Amino acid sequence: MEIEVMKRDGRTVRFHTEKIQNAIEKGFNNVGTHSSEENVKKVLNRALNQIAASGMARIEIEKIQDQVEEAFVEEGFIEEYKAFKNYRQKRALARDCFSSRQHRLMKTLENFGIKDSKEVNEKRENANINGDSAMGMMLQYGSTLTKAYTTSYCLDSKVASAHENGDIHIHDMDFYPMGTTTCLQIPLDKLFHGGFNTGHGFLREPKDIASYAALAAIAIQSNQNDQHGGQSIPLFDYYLAPGIMHTFKKNYRQSLTDYVDYTQALDEAAFNAVLAQIDELTDLKAIAMAADQLALVYEKALAKTERAAYQAMEGLIHNLNTMHSRAGAQVPFSSINFGTDTSEAGRMVSRQLLLAMESGLGNHETPIFPILIFKIKEGVNYNPGEPNYDLFQLSCRVSAKRMFPNFAFIDAPFNKQYYQEGRPETEIAYMGCRTRVIGNEIDPENEVVVGRGNLSFTSINLPRLGLKHSEILQGQCDLEGFYQELDDKMDLVKDQLLERYRVQCARRVKNFPFLMAQGNWLNSDQLDIEDTLESVLKHGTLTIGFIGLAECLKALVGAHHGESEEAQQLGLTIIKRMRERCDSYTKQYGLNFSLIATPAEGLSGRFIKMDQEEYGKIEGVTDKEYYTNSFHVPVYYPTDFYHKLSVEAPYHALTNGGHISYVEMDGDPSANLAAFEKVVRMMKELGIGYGAINHPIDRDPVCGFNGIINDECPCCGRTEDEIPFERIRRITGYLVGTLDRFNDAKRAEVRDRVKHG
Repeated sequence: MEIEVMKRDGRTVRFHTEKIQNAIEKGFNNVGTHSSEENVKKVLNRALNQIAASGMARIEIEKIQDQVEEAFVEEGFIEEYKAFKNYRQKRALARDCFSSRQHRLMKTLENFGIKDSKEVNEKRENANINGDSAMGMMLQYGSTLTKAYTTSYCLDSKVASAHENGDIHIHDMDFYPMGTTTCLQIPLDKLFHGGFNTGHGFLREPKDIASYAALAAIAIQSNQNDQHGGQSIPLFDYYLAPGIMHTFKKNYRQSLTDYVDYTQALDEAAFNAVLAQIDELTDLKAIAMAADQLALVYEKALAKTERAAYQAMEGLIHNLNTMHSRAGAQVPFSSINFGTDTSEAGRMVSRQLLLAMESGLGNHETPIFPILIFKIKEGVNYNPGEPNYDLFQLSCRVSAKRMFPNFAFIDAPFNKQYYQEGRPETEIAYMGCRTRVIGNEIDPENEVVVGRGNLSFTSINLPRLGLKHSEILQGQCDLEGFYQELDDKMDLVKDQLLERYRVQCARRVKNFPFLMAQGNWLNSDQLDIEDTLESVLKHGTLTIGFIGLAECLKALVGAHHGESEEAQQLGLTIIKRMRERCDSYTKQYGLNFSLIATPAEGLSGRFIKMDQEEYGKIEGVTDKEYYTNSFHVPVYYPTDFYHKLSVEAPYHALTNGGHISYVEMDGDPSANLAAFEKVVRMMKELGIGYGAINHPIDRDPVCGFNGIINDECPCCGRTEDEIPFERIRRITGYLVGTLDRFNDAKRAEVRDRVKHG
C-alpha cells in the first residue's frame, strides 16, 4: 500500500523513506555518535514497521516523527532520542515565532512596494543603495525575508531574543544562512599574474596600466558578489606599478623608433642595444639615468605614460561609481590603500590616482567610491625631504576638496608593531569605513593584511547596559552589576559568532567562485573545489562591536568622556575590559577574536528607539534620534580638534578590529591647506590609527558649481525649490551623495554636528 504524508500546511506528498533516514542520521550526529549504517537501519526499520502496522494510507508528518522518537527509545538510543526531540521542539518554536511576526513582516513588505523611500526608514538602511530602484527594492524584500528566516530558524533562541530586543545587533544577518564573509584585502598581484577567471570568463594577464586599472575594478566587483561587506586593495601603488612599467616601455620603444626614423641618430646595433637595456630595467628613475643621451625620448615617453596613467585612474574611479554588484542593487563598497611605494612607477600611480579623484566624475561631481586611504609613514612621506612627501601634500589638497583620501598611520604603536621594512604586506591597511585586520594569533607567520578579512561582527548596546545600572535611574552607579552583565553579553555574542563561524566553515570553495576558487583568501589556493573552508577561515577575524560609549557613560556617571576626565577613565576601563575578554576568547578557541568600534549607520537609530520605549527620554542618553558612533565624543558637543582627538586616540589602541576618528572643519579647507595638514599631523602625533576630516561639499547640478552652498547657489543664484543641491556628507567613514538617502537617525546626527575649532 502506498502511503501519503500530510504536511503541516495541509498538502499531501508521497512517502519518502530516505527523508526519515536523513532525520535519524541527524539524531545520531547531533550527539556526536557515529551514525553507522547498522544503527541507522535498526531505528529506521522499527519506525517503518510501526508506520506500516498502523494501516493508515495517509499519515501526518508529526505522527511520523513520533514513531521515530519511539524507535530511538525502543532500540536503546536514549541520548539520540533526546537530541531528536530537542530538535523538533526548536523547529516548532521557530515556526511559531515566524508565524507570530508574519503580520509585521507583511506590513513591512507592503510598505516597500507602495511607499517612497522618504516614508520608509528601512529603505534607507544603507545610504548607498537606492531603495526606490527595482533592484534596490528587490534587495530589501530579500533582506527582510531572510532576516526573519534567520531569526526564526537559524539562531539560538537566546541569541534571537537578544537581537530582537535590542541588547545586541547581528550585522548583515540577511547573509547569515549563505555563510558569506564580510570583507577582504584583495591580493591583486596574485590575480594579475597569469590572469584570472571571474566565473563568467577568463581575463588574461594585463600588459599596460589601462588594463591593470580595469582589471582592478573587475576584481573588486567580482569579489563583492561573494561577500556581504566591502572590498579593499591594501597595496594599490605596489600592485599597479608594473602596469606603469609595461606602458612606459611601450611608449619608450615607440618614441625611440620615431626619434631614430626622424634623426637617423642611431644605427641598428645601437638602437637594439638601447631597447635591450630598457627591457632589463625595473624603475623609471633608472631608465632616466640610462637614457641621459636620449633625454628627449625619455621625456616624451614619460609624458605619454603620465597621461595614460591619469586616464587609467580616471577610468577606475568612473568604473567603481557605475559598476553594479549584488544583482545591480549597488556599486561595490571599495577602498584603496596607497602612498608608500617610493619607486617612480609607484609614485606615478599614487599621483595620478589623487589627481583623478581631485578632478571628480564626468560633471566634476565628488566620487562616493572608492574610499581612498593614504598611508602615512615617517621616513617615507611624512616630513619634508622624504621621497613621497609631495604625495602627502597632494593628498591633503585632494582631501580638502573631495573629503578623500582618509589617512592611515603606520607609525601608531599598535600598527607599527607589525611593520617589517621591505615587506609592504605588513603595512597597516584599512577596509571600508574602519575595519582593520592584521594580527594573527593563531598563525604569527601570517600577520599581514593581504588575503585576509573580517568574518562577521555583532555589536552590543552599551547605553542600555548603562541605563540598567545607572546613577540616573538607580540612584547610584552599580559598576559591578554593569561589568557582570557586559561579560554576559560578550559571552552570548561570542557563542553566536562561533555558531556563524561553523556555518561559514561548512561552505565549500565552489560556493565562492571568486573569493576562494581564485585564491584571494589566504591559502585558499591550496584547496580543491569541493573542500570546506575551516582550514583557511581561521585567518579571518570574529569581531565584537559596541555603540554609544558616550551615552553609556552619561547614564553611569552623569557625564561623557569628552566633558569629564572621570568619565574618560571609566570609558577606557570599559573598552579595555571588552578587549581583554576578546583576547581571552582568542586564546581559548584558537581563533582571531577582535574588538571593533562599530560603524553605526542603521544601528544608531534602531537601538535608541527601543530604549526610548523602555526608559523614556533621558537627557544626554535617550533624548535624541541616535546613539553616538562607537567611542566618539558626541557630534553635538562643542570642543576643538585637539581635545576631541586626544580623547578618542587611546580607544584606537584598544579596538584592534577597526576604528576611525574624524573632525568637522568649517568653510572651505582648500583655502588653508596648511591648517588642513596640521590637523592630519595632529592625528598622527596623538596616536590615531585611522582618521579623516569632514567639511561641506556641495554642488549645484544645474550650473555645475562646486563649493559651499547655503540657501542660494553663489554661481547662478538659484535656490533648491525645484532641483535640490547635492550635499556630500560622511556617514560612518564613507561618503553619501544626497541627504535624502540617509535614514532618520543619521540625518538627525548630521544636523547636530558642530564644527571643531
